[in-house]
Amino acid sequence: MIRFEEMKYQRPDKEALKETLSSLCEKLKNAASYDEAKAVFLAKEEEVKHYMTAATLANIRHSIDTRDTFYDEEKKFHNAAMPELQEYLLNFTMILLQSPFRADFEAEWGDLLFKNAEIDLKAFSPEIIAEMQEENDLSQEYEKLLASASIPFEGKEYTISQMSPFKQDPDDDRRLAAWKAEGQWYKDNQEKLDELYDKLTHLRDKMGKKLGYEGYTTLGYYRMGRNCYTKEDVEKFRASVIKYIVPLAEKVYRDQAERLGKSYPMSFADVALTFRSGNPCPKGTPEEILDAGLAFYKELSEETAIFFQTMMDANLLDVYSKEGKEGGGYCTGIADYEVPFIFANFNGTQHDVEVVTHEAGHAFANWVNRKRVPMDYIWPSMESCEVHSMSMEFFAWPWAENFFGEEADKFRYSHLSGALTFIPYGTMVDHFQHIVYEKPDLTPAERHAEWKRLLGIYMPWMKLDGEIPFYSEGEGWQRQHHIYSSPFYYIDYCLAQTVALRFWARIQADAKEAWNRYMAYTKQGGSATFVDLLKNAGLDTPFEDACLNGVAKAAAKWLSEFDLSNIK
Repeated sequence: MIRFEEMKYQRPDKEALKETLSSLCEKLKNAASYDEAKAVFLAKEEEVKHYMTAATLANIRHSIDTRDTFYDEEKKFHNAAMPELQEYLLNFTMILLQSPFRADFEAEWGDLLFKNAEIDLKAFSPEIIAEMQEENDLSQEYEKLLASASIPFEGKEYTISQMSPFKQDPDDDRRLAAWKAEGQWYKDNQEKLDELYDKLTHLRDKMGKKLGYEGYTTLGYYRMGRNCYTKEDVEKFRASVIKYIVPLAEKVYRDQAERLGKSYPMSFADVALTFRSGNPCPKGTPEEILDAGLAFYKELSEETAIFFQTMMDANLLDVYSKEGKEGGGYCTGIADYEVPFIFANFNGTQHDVEVVTHEAGHAFANWVNRKRVPMDYIWPSMESCEVHSMSMEFFAWPWAENFFGEEADKFRYSHLSGALTFIPYGTMVDHFQHIVYEKPDLTPAERHAEWKRLLGIYMPWMKLDGEIPFYSEGEGWQRQHHIYSSPFYYIDYCLAQTVALRFWARIQADAKEAWNRYMAYTKQGGSATFVDLLKNAGLDTPFEDACLNGVAKAAAKWLSEFDLSNIK
């Protein structure tokens, strides 16, 4: 078994790869039989796998230490190279779509390969290579800015991730001070944050118009690979969130304000504290949390046992927070080695356990489908991927005592209520981006005003009084990485959370049946659209009004009946 640190990185020869891809295009065009065409297709797959392995290793190692000058330069190389190579891959796709053997490809691998290929054509043109390269560089600059944060608090300096425990401290004064300290760092850097986003917005708008669209929104949907729902479907989902979930979330926060002895609406600092005695915290060291995760996966199923043991043995998790490390967390796949990798920042909060379940849900799906051909079928579209991760969080409930000890019930309550209250926030993130790209010439102040207006619709429990710099002034969207780096991604979390809550309800009724259905969903990889993956596993879609209504009713009943008398 090769450990992560033993995986060799070598910068790809970009020009040689271009020549190889050009040669494969000619061979595909001239293929005399399906067997010949298929062999060329598989050769292209291997070339892409090798390149993506190098790009992924560079990205992970840059994320682990953004101060590493070698991988900083390698990340810049791939920022520039990937858009250039996309032109050659697009040529291959165009030839594939016109292949006389298309029916044979579809018979072996299904028609989604071609459906997605047609979307790829709509999302790229050589005309926008320069803009794509600049977009990558600006996104990297944003991530490096956040990774460089050094926030003074109580005589020491902390990263953004390391501030999280203080922002949840049970002591009201200390918690508020932490929110103010972090908010002040964002305020101090707001001019740069505004500048970066303004450049990204106009750049993306320019890209969309170059491709003949109204602006960026249509292009953004194509780039996200949306192949089974539209902007109108998302608008319908938004309306259901406001109708069913926001009122339930309001009830959750009114109850929280009463528990905390706070007036409603609450400040950002008070919303962050679920219980007066403090939010649930995992027991033990980071190493013990990982060990508890291993115990969970060993007991859950034979497949998960092998998977997580491999992750641990091959050092395929980097989860400790440290200086210079990029914020946030993600899971990715290292193609040549057929393994996933988890990147995260443990900070001593409930989040740490959710990393071991959420990101490992992604990783497990990658593991199950790691040998799929074509490689595009390893991962489904983004909202489908988030079902893997968010649902896995709920499958861990029976093992909550292993992670949280006597605070297991506190965790279950805060996890379910947090899943519900997240949906309005995530939907608001998406709504905000639609406004921004419909009106790309908004000034920074006007963008902040739109965010503040949307807070009143989706999160009326938040007090906007200016007490906490940045956050309570309607500017908190700038801490959300996806808004800068992955436009239109965030609604995927909301759609997936809705499905995950349906899994939660099934787990309460019959955990074994729920797991079997989860595996039926997961084993499909990316071989079907989001809607069809759900349908094939006997699940309803979030776009059906009854879906969110059912989620709200089931969760409301559980929350109202849950005994909080022993939790202060």
